[in-house]
Amino acid sequence: MQSESYRLAERGAWVGILGNVTLAILKGVTGVMANSRALVADAVHSASDVVGSLAVLIGVRAAKLPPDKDHPYGHGKAESIAAIIVSILLALVGLEIGYSSIKALFGPISAPEWPAVGAAVVSIIAKEGMFQYKYRLGKKIHSQAIIANAWEHRSDVYSSIAALIGIGGAILGEKIQFDLLVYLDAIAGVLVSLLVLKMAYQLARESIHNSLDHVLHEEDAAELVEAAREVAGIKRVDQLHAREHGFYVIVDVKASVDPWITVEEGHRIGKSLKQLLIQRFDHVLDVLVHINPYHVDESEEGQEPSHR
Repeated sequence: MQSESYRLAERGAWVGILGNVTLAILKGVTGVMANSRALVADAVHSASDVVGSLAVLIGVRAAKLPPDKDHPYGHGKAESIAAIIVSILLALVGLEIGYSSIKALFGPISAPEWPAVGAAVVSIIAKEGMFQYKYRLGKKIHSQAIIANAWEHRSDVYSSIAALIGIGGAILGEKIQFDLLVYLDAIAGVLVSLLVLKMAYQLARESIHNSLDHVLHEEDAAELVEAAREVAGIKRVDQLHAREHGFYVIVDVKASVDPWITVEEGHRIGKSLKQLLIQRFDHVLDVLVHINPYHVDESEEGQEPSHR
């Protein structure tokens, strides 16, 4: 993986850390001063995102370590582990928010004050901007952890919207003396917790799936196959698997060549295939090539031709 991608990933992680620290302090202080359960819960959510962004930063720095004897395919899986840690932290925060909000429903309660509305609006705008930035960055550099972190920001947008509705409803309820509406602030806190738990589940499922030697889907690997077919001497691409390792992929490819050429010529063709894929595609770290003898009567795509 190019060092530029790692640099961008680290910058994205720092944007998340600094942005979430600022928002957590703003919402936490305002929530306490303005007596808003929903805003305090939302502040805790932002604080959890700080830990998530730190996990991503650690994962990115581990992932960029070069291959070694014990890790010949690199350390890209560290990024998937970071994404799993983010999802676990998110789930724990969701449970805590839900517990404190439900507990508030059974005690004396009063409506929050107007500053809580402003803090919620600022949070919505800021977190949506952070989501758009991180999501586009993650797609650009093929980073699972950055994308997971982006969805954390989007979940914070939803939670801030829920908090805003709850805060506004509670203030309105107190103003028109409709007591049931005052409970909307605490109810919004419960809704925030459910949104957080749902996001945690989705992130965990995807991260675990990608950590189990997931390969690119056929449509995503199509450009690799087409490039391999361009190599002089390649008669057919029998099979190509691109295993995801965080930012990069390791490609396993079986290709057929003229069965009557020398071993040296077959080696040269395989080397050319490897160099082409690595040079053309930034996300390809390494290519393992297996050369098969080509026979015209072998018609089934992906089937390894028999040796004659």
